[in-house]
Amino acid sequence: MKDIRDYDLTAHNTFGIAAACRRFVEFGSVAELRAALAALTEADRPLLAIGGGSNLLFTGDFAGTVLHSAIKGVECTDCAGGVLLRVGSGETWDDIVALCVANGWHGAENLSLIPGEVGASAVQNIGAYGVEAKDIIHEVEAVGVADGKAVKFGVGDCGYAYRHSKFKGEWRGRYIITHVTYRLSKEFRPCLDYGNIRAELQGRGVGEPTAAQLRQVVIDIRNSKLPDPKVAGNAGSFFMNPVVGRGKYEELAAQYPGMPHYTVDGGREKIPAGWLIEQCGWKGRSLGRAGVHAKQALVLVNLGGATGQDVLRLCEAIVADVYGKFGIRISPEVNIL
Repeated sequence: MKDIRDYDLTAHNTFGIAAACRRFVEFGSVAELRAALAALTEADRPLLAIGGGSNLLFTGDFAGTVLHSAIKGVECTDCAGGVLLRVGSGETWDDIVALCVANGWHGAENLSLIPGEVGASAVQNIGAYGVEAKDIIHEVEAVGVADGKAVKFGVGDCGYAYRHSKFKGEWRGRYIITHVTYRLSKEFRPCLDYGNIRAELQGRGVGEPTAAQLRQVVIDIRNSKLPDPKVAGNAGSFFMNPVVGRGKYEELAAQYPGMPHYTVDGGREKIPAGWLIEQCGWKGRSLGRAGVHAKQALVLVNLGGATGQDVLRLCEAIVADVYGKFGIRISPEVNIL
């Protein structure tokens, strides 16, 4: 177990923001986590559990203790029609997707190349191209911060919604995730009708893709749109796509013919936040040392030496402009601290 005081967090956030915490604890087992929690004092609080730092924006130093899981390991058990895959929360998410594809365990292909770690997949309900983590999560194991007790939650207990869970909401700060069990299918049923996946496959002469071909297409699409954090610090998609009522959607559709949208249900439509931001003229623009990516308006980037406050100011300017033009208030997906 690592236990370090006055720790530099620059390498623990993909924005590359210079920030530090009072104490950094990295645990490699449930026993180490329970011991660390038991030894904490009031001076060590507040607590912040992080994964790969791909969904964080530090606007200053963190005056408390950062907890990071280094719990590894994958256990596979056969179940009806598929497998249950129990994974340590410190495993890299995309490594697990690659493992699933290689072994014929299906359901995670569309979530390829999403940055971060397994624990965060269950907190954030990560999603892409019509698939969300909740679609394959079976069970989440955690340790209670207050009492150190190990607990298990079924997928139905976690309150999953679009980029949301109880771990982000009412349970925020109450549990540290140690393992996530996914239910994967041995039957490949590809999800191809979200975004430009099907068009990309057709362009490659692929009508009925294998899981490996689908994974590669998703990886290629993401790489074409998203900058490498090692080159330009970023947290991937910065904003959530807003969901609006049918009346608001029809009002905007009449003003903007061809506006992209995705039907949520009979009364709601989802409008891409990237499109809204681009219509406000922000794509490729900057505000100080923070900017909007030239290929994907949903991504905010550190242009070099940006502070968290620089990125936050850009975020607030974009939110204001989108609201002023469309009457829609977009919200950050990124956890701003």
